[in-house]
Amino acid sequence: MFVVILETDNINIMENIYLILVVILFFLAASDLVVGVSNDAVNFLNSAIGSKAASFRTILFIASIGIFVGATFSTGMMEVARKGIFNPQHFYFGEIMIIFLAVMITDVILLDAFNSLGLPTSTTVSLVFELMGAAVAVSLFKLADIDGQQIMVDGVKRVATLGDYINSAKSLAIITGILSSVVIAFTVGAIIQFFVRLVFSFKYDVKLKYLGSVWGGVAITSIIYFLLIKGASHAVFMGPETKAFIKGNANQIMIYSFVLWTIVLQISKLLFKVDILKFVVLMGTFALAMAFAGNDLVNFIGVPIAGFSSYEVFASPQNSLGADELLMTALAEKTFVPSYMLVIAGLIMVLTLWFSKKAKNVTKTELSLSRQQEGEERFGSSFLARSIVRGALKASESVSKVMPLSVSGFIARQFDSTQYEEKRKKLGNDAPNFDLIRASVNLVVSSILISIATSYKLPLSTTYVTFMVAMGTSLSDRSWGRESAVYRITGVLSVIGGWFFTAFSAFTAAFIFASLIKWIGIWAIFILVVMAVYFVYHTHVLYKRKTAEEIKLGDIEIDEIDGELLPGTVLKRCKISVNKALFNISEAYIQSVVAFESEDRKALKQVVKDVKELNQKTKKLRYNIYSTVKKLQEESIDSSLYYVQVIDYLRESAHCLSFIVNPMYEHLDNNHKVFSKDQFVDLVSLQARVNGFMKDSIKTIELGDFSSLDSLLSTKQSLLEHLRLMRKIQLKRIKKEKAGTKVSLLYLNLLHESQNMLLHIGNLLKAQRDFVKYQK
Repeated sequence: MFVVILETDNINIMENIYLILVVILFFLAASDLVVGVSNDAVNFLNSAIGSKAASFRTILFIASIGIFVGATFSTGMMEVARKGIFNPQHFYFGEIMIIFLAVMITDVILLDAFNSLGLPTSTTVSLVFELMGAAVAVSLFKLADIDGQQIMVDGVKRVATLGDYINSAKSLAIITGILSSVVIAFTVGAIIQFFVRLVFSFKYDVKLKYLGSVWGGVAITSIIYFLLIKGASHAVFMGPETKAFIKGNANQIMIYSFVLWTIVLQISKLLFKVDILKFVVLMGTFALAMAFAGNDLVNFIGVPIAGFSSYEVFASPQNSLGADELLMTALAEKTFVPSYMLVIAGLIMVLTLWFSKKAKNVTKTELSLSRQQEGEERFGSSFLARSIVRGALKASESVSKVMPLSVSGFIARQFDSTQYEEKRKKLGNDAPNFDLIRASVNLVVSSILISIATSYKLPLSTTYVTFMVAMGTSLSDRSWGRESAVYRITGVLSVIGGWFFTAFSAFTAAFIFASLIKWIGIWAIFILVVMAVYFVYHTHVLYKRKTAEEIKLGDIEIDEIDGELLPGTVLKRCKISVNKALFNISEAYIQSVVAFESEDRKALKQVVKDVKELNQKTKKLRYNIYSTVKKLQEESIDSSLYYVQVIDYLRESAHCLSFIVNPMYEHLDNNHKVFSKDQFVDLVSLQARVNGFMKDSIKTIELGDFSSLDSLLSTKQSLLEHLRLMRKIQLKRIKKEKAGTKVSLLYLNLLHESQNMLLHIGNLLKAQRDFVKYQK
């Protein structure tokens, strides 16, 4: 009797433990929904936001409806988490829970990390490779069992292999589909955009009067086909007869839809002045948002729901087996998701869409790579990107030589965006990143490709398709001119590389986490959950800090100003930026010597980082010179000369500072000797005088009163004489062999760059004086 009671208590304890694990799964799912939507929002927001088809709130409202409807009707794709990657009938309940926990912990950490970096990644890829990594880890533990693992295959017992546990055919199909979708989406997007632009050109207002309804009919028919095939056909509310009818009459539905929408749009255009392109873009946004929620929801809640289903089987009265005895054959059966779970998931996704700043950050990355105009590039240059651009230029020259002049002339006229750019200038800050023609092509091509792949049951990632279509259309639209092509291509390659890095990271992390849980047990689960929570919190803090640092220095954000610039506006913003930069230069100059004297490598490293950020800010100021001069009023063009000089001297001053702190950090990092006591005494005296000069310069610029400029320049000259004296004293130390080679070279470099910095600041003061004088 006592033994029976003890066994019953043990069973209840185990049930409670696994119930807690199921709760943890759903907690991680809620977090995963937040970071997942932040990542995938770019898929359906990019075209509408980039083309400014409506206000930001209107776009979010339409996308929210699509997300909620799609989430509520979501179903069949949930099988991917249950049996798409591994064969559940060969795993025990305890092993299945290990796999699911490792997957969810990995997913939360990876997606949040990529969102914080502002890089879109594929939630499908992360889920697939996490499931694979965790399943492989658990399978290897099973195969390493000293008693040998045996499984039943066609009623016969035999020794298990890794291929029995992993659904390798499905996994390979998913990987192949993803790889091919990258190339296909980019190519098709570029080709379709080329021919659509060839028909409509950038001056499409006139042609829209008689061709707009036809294009709208094609576009909306494609979107409807996308909704039926990719979205609603998988929904729980649709019966088998309805699905069979849609599948059997797809062609007729498309033909009737095209004719009906063409007529409706033409009448609406004539009678109600409806903007066909805006209507197409907004409807496409709804369609992609609905399909995203309806089909990609498995990436976020598929695993917890599978875990909950497993627990229900384990805790059912009919089950008398333990966690390490119950094979999860039930997971191979078709699943049913409770409606309340879908409603809750839909609400979380909608709230995330409205309030997530990281979603806007990811969207910003894609828009910056596809915008029509030039501007500050988010990515640098790379060898591969430069090679691609050179090859494309040579290919373009070869084609131009054989193409008839009449044809090339016609193409050039159709792709001439001069008038469009003039309209953009008049709109100022309200100007879109690209026009509605390209936005509609983005949505239509993405919808068609995803629909075709789904109808043939080919796996692909919506992130891959929508992103690569956007890149293809931007290339075809000549958004990647010679001024920006190398940076845009580097950005695309970086994002693609991030996707494949996601696959590797997801597999590796899930493999490690599953192995730790299998090896250590229940304590590993709670440690990993705490680590995941800390990681998400830490990246959130870093993201907020990064955002704060981006606005710390008052840059001249010319793009925020509509129309022409008044000279006074430039002067005011220039004064703020220059003073803040000079203050940061003075602070870093002092801190570098203090940290070097105390041999505080960590503090000096922070100074190096601050100086690097300062250089990026001054670089951005210098980059904005072109747009500033373009926007200045005609009668103020002459004053732009002084503005350019001010920014140039500020940029050079920051450069000098980097040539001071970087060698100091490298010297200290290599554990070389620091300066002698006499050298530090001389440097502290110099710093005090330089700091006084910088404060007086900042005050002069702030007040705009340059009556004391001669006194300031005299102070500068006195400082230069003091630097020459310090250099002579150091040379005497070298002759008397009182200083080593490396420390002497570092000291002389500091004096030389300090001299250069003071010279540039003196010139900056004179240029600022002339700028202010000319304005008055």
